[in-house]
Amino acid sequence: MSGESTDSALVQRGQWSTVQDCKQVLVIAHTLTYAQRLREVFDLLEADLRIQVVFTAAPHAFGDGVPQYLHGLGIVTVPWEQAVRREFDLALAAGSRGVHEVRAPVVRLSHGAGHIKLLRNAGSLGPGEERPPGMMSRQHLMREGSVVPAAVAFAHDSDLEVLSRSCPEALPFAHVVGDPCYDRIVAGRPRRDDYRRALGLGEGQRLVVVPSTWGPASTFGRLDALLPQLLHQLPARDYRVALLAHPNIWAGHGGWQINGWLAGCRRRGIAVVPPEADWQGLLIAADWIVGDHGSLTAYGSLTDATLLLTPGTRRDISAASPTARLAAVAPVVSPLHPLEEQLHYAAGRRTAGQYDEAAALLSSAPGQFHQRMRTLLYRLLELGEPACAPVVAPVPEPPSLTVWEAAAPGARR
Repeated sequence: MSGESTDSALVQRGQWSTVQDCKQVLVIAHTLTYAQRLREVFDLLEADLRIQVVFTAAPHAFGDGVPQYLHGLGIVTVPWEQAVRREFDLALAAGSRGVHEVRAPVVRLSHGAGHIKLLRNAGSLGPGEERPPGMMSRQHLMREGSVVPAAVAFAHDSDLEVLSRSCPEALPFAHVVGDPCYDRIVAGRPRRDDYRRALGLGEGQRLVVVPSTWGPASTFGRLDALLPQLLHQLPARDYRVALLAHPNIWAGHGGWQINGWLAGCRRRGIAVVPPEADWQGLLIAADWIVGDHGSLTAYGSLTDATLLLTPGTRRDISAASPTARLAAVAPVVSPLHPLEEQLHYAAGRRTAGQYDEAAALLSSAPGQFHQRMRTLLYRLLELGEPACAPVVAPVPEPPSLTVWEAAAPGARR
């Protein structure tokens, strides 16, 4: 069957469908990051014969890699132009771009650790109006005077306080459901030794994980300042290093360029984690996390790792975010001192509960995301929930670091 005919079949409700009378749910995947977060939601619907889930890769500047990621899950996508012409019973999105065109009630959720980055385009704000987190602004929630989503899912009760100032019109549609990454990481912590064995860490070896968000203020945007320390100051026999670059970096610059820039890292034994990889096991296994203001650094507050922050501006970070709280208690890496000394200094100075306030801002419904989210979806679909608890797969064991340390496919040796 051709791709085009398969696409058409997925959205038909006619006589040719084998399973009849399904509720139709559209998953809108703008970017790889959004698609990974949405998987926590659409997996809740996969086994229900009353529901047909349809996927589309919506246009986005960082949309590269989305169809390939979905294809790897066995998913065929419907072209965006076709998806917006059809009616669906519900739509799921982790972003706002173009969702007003969809002919369905939309459920929108956060794609990271709370709402970190403030609205970039502040020119539309009124005099004296507070600059809100971007995804909680009227620009991202309303169109032509009306709230677009039928439901907006939040991780924490405190998000509602921010929303009451940034877009009070959306409060009736707000639901606190918790955070799926919070729940998975906490549940996976007892298996830390399993993840370390899977990564191939030797006796006495320590793991340093370096996550980077995207943008000029990110670790990757200033990687030339940190790389010499990673490449030359950590003895390979004692340390393994893994670099986690945000999928938007890969999509924005292209895999060929990223692999070229980081070829020297691989040659010196630094693992370059591909954008589609599951990163949660890496964080759980880490001894140190050296990160910026991105979500992965904030999620590191849930692990046993000692956290260090890379220097960078914080003026675009919401003061109410977990990242802002973390920035007040975590030490900052300096280029003037050997990195190994700084790692051990930070570990020695770390106090019990140092990151607890930041971690507490990640979710006000610990362990409840999948149940609360499923209840919300089924209520909007006007269906009774399955008579069993949601099945939540554990954080998978990562491959050996040697897989990610090897040369990238197609790279010259």
